[in-house]
Amino acid sequence: MDYQFKDIEERWQKFWASNKTFKTNTTSEKPKYYVLDMFPYPSGAGLHVGHPLGYIASDIFARYKRLKGFNVLHPMGYDSFGLPAEQYAIQTGQHPAITTESNINTYRKQLDRIGFSFDWDREVRTSDAGYYKWTQWIFMQLFNSWYNIDADKAEPISTLIEKFSTSGTLNVNAVSDDDTIDFQPSDWANYSETQKQEILLKYRLTYLKESTVNWCAALGTVLANDEVKDGFSERGGHPVEQKKMMQWSMRITAYADRLLQGLDTVDWPDPVKEMQKNWIGKSVGASVRFKLNENDALSSELSSQQIEVFTTRIDTIYGVSFLVLAPEHELVSKITTPAQKADVENYIEQTKKKSELDRMADTKSTSGAFTGSYAINPLNGELVPIWIADYVLAGYGTGAVMGVPSGDQRDWLFATKFNLPIQQISDAQVDLNIQADPTKEGKYINSGIINGMDYSAAVATLNQWIEENNVGKAKVNFRMRDAIFGRQRYWGEPIPVYFNDGLPYLIDEEELPLLLPEVDKYLPTETGEPPLARAKDWSYSANKYSYELSTMPGWAGSSWYWFRYMDADNNQAFASKEAIDYWKNVDLYIGGSEHATGHLLYSRFWNKFLKDLGYTQEEEPFKKLINQGMIQGRSNFVYRVADANGKPTNTYVSHGLKAQYNCTAIHVDVNMVVNDQLNIQQFRNWREEFKTAEFILEDGKYICGVEVEKMSKSKYNVVNPDDLIERYGADTLRMYEMFLGPLEQSKPWNTNGIEGVFKFLRKFWKLFHDNEFNFVVSNHEPTKAELKALHKIIKKVQDDIERFSFNTSVSSFMIAVNELTDLKCNKRAILKDLVVILSPYAPHICEELWVLLGEEAGKLSYAQFPMFNPEYLVEDSFSYPVSINGKMRLNLNLSLNLDAKEVESIVLADENVQKYLEGAIPKKVIFVKGRIINIVI
Repeated sequence: MDYQFKDIEERWQKFWASNKTFKTNTTSEKPKYYVLDMFPYPSGAGLHVGHPLGYIASDIFARYKRLKGFNVLHPMGYDSFGLPAEQYAIQTGQHPAITTESNINTYRKQLDRIGFSFDWDREVRTSDAGYYKWTQWIFMQLFNSWYNIDADKAEPISTLIEKFSTSGTLNVNAVSDDDTIDFQPSDWANYSETQKQEILLKYRLTYLKESTVNWCAALGTVLANDEVKDGFSERGGHPVEQKKMMQWSMRITAYADRLLQGLDTVDWPDPVKEMQKNWIGKSVGASVRFKLNENDALSSELSSQQIEVFTTRIDTIYGVSFLVLAPEHELVSKITTPAQKADVENYIEQTKKKSELDRMADTKSTSGAFTGSYAINPLNGELVPIWIADYVLAGYGTGAVMGVPSGDQRDWLFATKFNLPIQQISDAQVDLNIQADPTKEGKYINSGIINGMDYSAAVATLNQWIEENNVGKAKVNFRMRDAIFGRQRYWGEPIPVYFNDGLPYLIDEEELPLLLPEVDKYLPTETGEPPLARAKDWSYSANKYSYELSTMPGWAGSSWYWFRYMDADNNQAFASKEAIDYWKNVDLYIGGSEHATGHLLYSRFWNKFLKDLGYTQEEEPFKKLINQGMIQGRSNFVYRVADANGKPTNTYVSHGLKAQYNCTAIHVDVNMVVNDQLNIQQFRNWREEFKTAEFILEDGKYICGVEVEKMSKSKYNVVNPDDLIERYGADTLRMYEMFLGPLEQSKPWNTNGIEGVFKFLRKFWKLFHDNEFNFVVSNHEPTKAELKALHKIIKKVQDDIERFSFNTSVSSFMIAVNELTDLKCNKRAILKDLVVILSPYAPHICEELWVLLGEEAGKLSYAQFPMFNPEYLVEDSFSYPVSINGKMRLNLNLSLNLDAKEVESIVLADENVQKYLEGAIPKKVIFVKGRIINIVI
C-alpha cells in the first residue's frame, strides 16, 4: 500500500495517548535530561505554522535523547492567566475560565496532531487553583523573607526580628527601603505592633510602596514596560500615562549581583546575556548630596533637605552646571517657584503621556523645565539651577542626576539649548561637544582639591572627601528597579493578603488557595477600584478584614512552572524534594528572545530565592537556552486596476503585467494561492465584492505578487498547520519546518517547498516496498556501499542534532534515501537503523515501519540510537585520474592498498592506456597515492 499518512498518523497518535508512551518516571537508573519549551498563552486564534517551530525542535531533541539512553522529561502546559481572555470577558460577559478552557482544547488538538512526545500527565495551567495555590505560597515566602547582605542570601523574616530584638539595627546589613531608621533593641521592644509591621515592610522581599506605574485607563490596569509601546498599550492600542499608585513590588534588586554573575555559568545566546546585563546595569560610582539653597520661595523645613544623585563620574563634580530631577520627583512641587509653576505643571502633564521605555529610548531629547530653585555644589559652594526633564526617571537611582555639559553629550545638548554654563574641567578636553576620558590622559583644571591630579587619584580623593564631610559615599548602583507585582484586573492570581489598620498581613497557609471570587462584571468599579472589589461577601475572617483587590501580574505563574512539571500532582508542596533533587534544573530551554528581560529575569530571581530557602540546590533554572527565530508570513497580492479617472474597477491584472496599468495592490488569502498562482474561483467566492471579478492573465494564469511580512490575520498570510497536516501529514510539516533554515534565524514561510519533503517521505516509504507496494525487506548482509550510506547519515544526524542544526539533517536524509534507492537497498540491517535515526523527525511513519519490520509497537521511542562505525567510511579504493604527458586521458579505480610498483604494472597493462601510448615506451610513471597517475613518454 502506498504511503497513507492520514491513517498512519491517526493510528499512532491514538496509540501514544492510550499507552502513555511518553510518561516519565522520576526515578530511573538512566541519566536525566529535561527539555522544556516556553509554554504558550492559549489564544482564541490557535496555532499558526510559526508557533510549532521551537516545539518541533525540542521534540526532536527529546526523542533523540531517549534514543541515546536518557530519562527525558518533556512536558507542556499553558500560561493561562492574562489580559486577552479578560478583555473578551468584558466584551461578552463570558467568564475568562470558559474562554480559556475552550482555547486550551483547541491548542491541545493542534499539538496532538503534530505528534509531540509530551508527557501530558504533567500538564500545568497557571489559572488552575491547584497550581496558583503554590504561586500564592511562593509569594508568602517572599513576604516572610529579607535579604541579608552579609550572608548574600534571603533569610526568614524571623531572623531579622531576632536581630532587632537583641541588637536593634546595629548588626543589620540588609537590602531595604532608603528611608529605614536606626533604633536600639529597647526601642523595638517598645514599638507598637503597627510600628513593627511598618518597619518590617521596609525589609520584606515583597512589599507595598507608592510607585510610578504605566496606567491604562481603558484597560483599567497597570501595565509592565514591555506591554507599552509608543505611549499606548500593546493590547488594544489604548493611551497609557505615568501615575503614582500604591503597588506591590518585589526586591529583585537584592539579587542584581547574583543575576549578573550567574550569566557566566549558563550556555545562553550572547545577545540575551547582553540584554540582561544592560537591563541590570551595574554601575560603580558615588552618591552625593546637594543641599537646597535657602531663598524666599523655600520653607524653612525644605531648606534643610538635600537632593541625592548617583554618579559614575564623581571626578566631574566641579563641572556641574545644573541638576535635573525626574518630573515625578517628590520635591518638584515643593521647590517650584510661583513664576515657574505653569511651565513645570505643563511639562509634567506632557511627560505623563510617555512610557518609561519611550523616555529611556529617546537619547537625543533636550526638553525640560526650570523649577526656579537652586542647590549648592558641596565641593565648591556654587549655586546650581534645578531643572526637570523626562529623560530622568523617578524609579531609577535617586530620580536626580547632575548635569556636566563638558563631560556628557546629552548634558552638553541640554546646556546649549537652555544657555547654561559649560565649565571645562580637564586639559584632555579639546572639543566641549566630545566627552573627555580622563582615565586615558589629561589632568584636571579649575577643579579645587583635585586640580592637577589624574583620574585615579581624583576619584580616590573625592570619595574620601565626601565621606569625611558627610555629603556622600562611594556606592555601587544598579539600573534595574524592583519589580512591580500587582495588576488592577480580574483574571490573575489573587494575592493572599488582607489588611488590618491599613497594613498587609498574610492569610494562613492552610487557607490556600485563595480562590478568585465571582463578580458581576470584569471591569473596575464605578469608583475606580479593581474588579475584585465587585465580589460580594469576599473578605477575611468573617467580613472583618478586606482582601487585597489587585491580582498578580502575568509573569507570576511562569516564574516557577518548570518545578511544577517535576511533580505536577503534589498537593503537599510545589514539588517534592526527591523530584527536585532528581531533575535539578532544565537542561535545554527553547523559546523567544522577547522574554530576555521579563520572564527569564524573573524566573532566575525566583529560582535563586527558592535556593536560598533550601528548596533547590541549583542557582540557575535553565542550563542551555536557544531562541528560535520567527517564521514570517509570505504575503500574496492581487492588483486591482483603476479606470482613467483613478476609480478602482473590479478587474485584476497579473503581477507580470501590472506595470502596464494603473493598479493598487490588495492582500489576498495565501490559502487560495499555490506556487504564487491564484485560484480564481476561490477568490471570487471569497467575498461578495469579488464575485464578478475579471482577470488579465499572463500565459493563461493569474500570478500574484509576493512580500515577506509578519504573519498576521490582517494580512491574510496566516497558514494554519491543520490545513497542511490534512494535505501532507504531520511528519511532512515537522520536517519542512526544520528544513526552512537554521533554528535560531528568522525566515519566511513558503508553502511552495513543502511538496519536496512530502515526496521524500514517499520515497523513504518506497524503500520498504516493491512496485506494487508490498512490504518487501531482505535479511541479506548489506554491501559496503549500503553500510557506508547508513553510517554517513548516522554520524551526520548525530552531529547535527547535538549542535541543533536540524535543517542540515533534513537535507542529509534526502541524500541518504537517494543513495539507498540507487543501490536498490532493502536490507533489514540498513533500514531498521534508518528508521531509528529518522524517528525523532518523522515519528509516525517510522513507528509504522518499525512494526512492519516485526518490532514491538511502542518500543521505537526507547530503542538505541545506532552506533557510528568510522571504519565503514574509510575508502579502500580511489578513482585515479590517469594523465599522459600531463594531459588527463581516463580514470582507473584502484585499491588504496597497492604500492607504486603494483600500480605501475596495472596501469601499463590496461588496454585503454595502451591505446593512448600507441606503442611508445614510458620514460617514467609518476604516482601520488590517492591523487594522480602521470605517464611520461
